[in-house]
Amino acid sequence: MHNLVIDIGNTNSKIAVFNDKVLVFFQILAHFDQQILTTLIARYKVANSTVSSVKKADPELLTLLEAQTNYMPFSTNLNTGINNYYQTIATLGQDRWAKIIAVHHAYPQQDCLVIDAGTCITYDFLNKEGAYYGGSISLGLNMRFLALNHYTGKLPLVKWDRELQIIPQGTDTETAIINGVLQGVINEVEGFIALNNKNNKELKVVITGGDATFLLEQLKNSIFAPQIIHDPYLVLKGLNEVIAFEYVQKN
Repeated sequence: MHNLVIDIGNTNSKIAVFNDKVLVFFQILAHFDQQILTTLIARYKVANSTVSSVKKADPELLTLLEAQTNYMPFSTNLNTGINNYYQTIATLGQDRWAKIIAVHHAYPQQDCLVIDAGTCITYDFLNKEGAYYGGSISLGLNMRFLALNHYTGKLPLVKWDRELQIIPQGTDTETAIINGVLQGVINEVEGFIALNNKNNKELKVVITGGDATFLLEQLKNSIFAPQIIHDPYLVLKGLNEVIAFEYVQKN
């Protein structure tokens, strides 16, 4: 059984096709093209679909999925066995909830800290008893560069070359900004890991998101390196778990 899952983010969207639990197709899109989805659905004979979105989903997209697949609406009210103690479930990001579902199934009965380095950096903790209380939302890397420029009179908007994967010394204004933003993020991430390690000695740290590669490079020699797992498909896996769960419930 093939499932089509779509993660609509602030910057890009990700689409994937799973054959049961196996990922067989993945693509990042800046803009949706209905022809791409129609072709995928036909090629893989997609049976089921669902969408996670940080903004209002395109009604034309939903119409297409409803017409050509068994579309299963996704929301933070859907639960596959997690004790959700988040106090405002209606405002919980669908992507955050999908990631929690994913680690709940991938690492059962284990403490997990999920770090998503995207437009924002989110930190979400699921304990080994399967209880979720929430986490933290922080500024993403690009947002920090934009904020320094926007809220000051003279600081320039610095374009950081992600391919370099290094933190320069702050020897002039531009490199001082880059150093402050990048080193500040690393210090923040290490701080969150250290804080969660205090009460969870066998904590797994699952990192995902567009800037995950940078974090992984900076943390590869840290004391936390043995705990870290990189999973770029975490939201998509969570959505696929929801489809599997809903399919079983209905059949």
